[in-house]
Amino acid sequence: MFSNFIYFIIALITLTLYQPTATPALSFFEALIGFVCLTVLFALYTRNRFHRLARRVGLENRNRLDQRFGFLMTHHSILALIVFAADVWLLDLPSYLQPLRLFAILPTLQNLLFLLIFVGYLTIIWTYAYDAHNPIYQGDITRGNYIYSNVAFSVPILLPWVLLFGISDLLLLLPFDLPKRVLNNSIGQTAYFLIFLVVAALFAPLLVQRFWRCRPLENGYIRLRIEALCRRAEVGYADIVYWPIFGGRMITAGVMGLVSRFRYIMVTEALLNLLTPDELDQVIAHEIGHVRRKHLVLYLLFFIGFMLISYAAYPLSYILLFFFKPVLSFVLMFDFNPGTLLYTFYAVLMIMGIVVYFRYIFGFFIRNFERQADIFVFRLFPNAQPLISTFDKIVASSGQPADKPNWHHFSIQERIEYLQRCESSPAWISRHDRKVRNSIVIFIIGFVLLAVAVFQLNQAVFSRGNRAIDPGVIENYLSEKTVKTSEDALLYGILGNIYLERQDVSSAVEAYEQALALQPMPDILNNLAWLLATSKNDALRDPPRALTLARQAIALQKSPHIWDTLAEALYANGRIAEAISAEEEALALNPEDRQIYEQQLARFKRALEK
Repeated sequence: MFSNFIYFIIALITLTLYQPTATPALSFFEALIGFVCLTVLFALYTRNRFHRLARRVGLENRNRLDQRFGFLMTHHSILALIVFAADVWLLDLPSYLQPLRLFAILPTLQNLLFLLIFVGYLTIIWTYAYDAHNPIYQGDITRGNYIYSNVAFSVPILLPWVLLFGISDLLLLLPFDLPKRVLNNSIGQTAYFLIFLVVAALFAPLLVQRFWRCRPLENGYIRLRIEALCRRAEVGYADIVYWPIFGGRMITAGVMGLVSRFRYIMVTEALLNLLTPDELDQVIAHEIGHVRRKHLVLYLLFFIGFMLISYAAYPLSYILLFFFKPVLSFVLMFDFNPGTLLYTFYAVLMIMGIVVYFRYIFGFFIRNFERQADIFVFRLFPNAQPLISTFDKIVASSGQPADKPNWHHFSIQERIEYLQRCESSPAWISRHDRKVRNSIVIFIIGFVLLAVAVFQLNQAVFSRGNRAIDPGVIENYLSEKTVKTSEDALLYGILGNIYLERQDVSSAVEAYEQALALQPMPDILNNLAWLLATSKNDALRDPPRALTLARQAIALQKSPHIWDTLAEALYANGRIAEAISAEEEALALNPEDRQIYEQQLARFKRALEK
């Protein structure tokens, strides 16, 4: 489940950072064929790998088979991410949904549709992994239950995301200006996220346990025993339920819910059937330890920490693109779209940040929280022998080695050894509690310092409380450079675009002029030509020079938008027949937003008729 969480986060980043194209490189049917071919190839490759592993059962020892099974699950999950990214970024599949109004007004619905495609790839893995899983671990769970249980583990990840962005979409549809002002502002987005996070943490367990098909544990000796232990530990709960995950055959228990009214203690049938009453008591004591040590509350803090990664990655992407000379040289050399490269950097930084944060920082706390929950049994019982014997039973029944490493739990062998160490010397209990407490303090201090640094970084790079870059940042950088280079031409061009978006035409013209003085780039020539041809400011309007610049641009790059600018410059100079010819050249290249070009052509023809 923990690994799937990271996979889903990366899939979400892959999807949300994708920029739809108005005219995809492939036709819809070509993209559909590509999607089907990728899916079939992925399914065949996955089937072959797991079937080969299943045939090794009986030929290799169980530990070796367990390692290979874990490797294949990780390998194919990463491969599923790669195939999913190809669907989105190479085949441009989301672009084909753009004309549909429903997806335009509810973008979360479109993202959910594509996330279900990713779930479909994972389902392919689980479908064929089952053929190796049952013989390796000697399970008797059905294929359907195995697949459903894996899908069900995705609900705590998908449900909050769907609600978070789905509600945001609906708020933006309201006929009021306030929701738009709040949700289109970084501070408002942060406040909305924090409020939602708290509300979801409170109420989500109610929905999740229903989706998992949990049912109340019947009245009887076992329930009375668990209830008595909870009263003794002063822990409230909404219900004690059967956890039917993997057919209830996993030897496990769990607890979810921040407040007692929506807190559920979950046990599987296998746990109840295999453990003695004393062993069950200590397993429940472990879950009680999570509640009493406020681990569920602290997890919220760690998710807020994840938010900092997003806020840091975006300005760092700008800095990397605009102020790192090798990157600018790369953009100029290969004529890359800076916007596309910006989102690529953002995605890479986000993914790297998430992997490091969850794998190492979050993983560190999960492991140590589990150990702290283990040693909580000493607060309720004189020794931990029943919990140790429970671990022995888990090893014997699961077929997994006791020393199997895990990034989110200490190995069972390590957990047993630490419990034994605490029994021989109780000082180890307070030592670990102190370690966790100090680690949390260090995390909070680091979190606050990083939050301040990220805030200052965003303030320095962006303006207006949103993700619009502050032109002063680029201006200051360029003014401090004594020697200008061709890379700086691109920066001046970007600066001109920013001013143009803000309707500051004179500043835009000045920036474009400085860019052209360094290097005559076609898009900058084009933008300046358009401004000089169409400006309503007589001091800026200069049709003859606009025509000269447009011709220079078309000589460098024969693109539809440059032909359109040349047509506008010809029209501004009274050469209407030539303007019509240039606009027809633009239309012949099948441009995006073809209707705009056709309207231009019609305008020129009407002028010629007069």
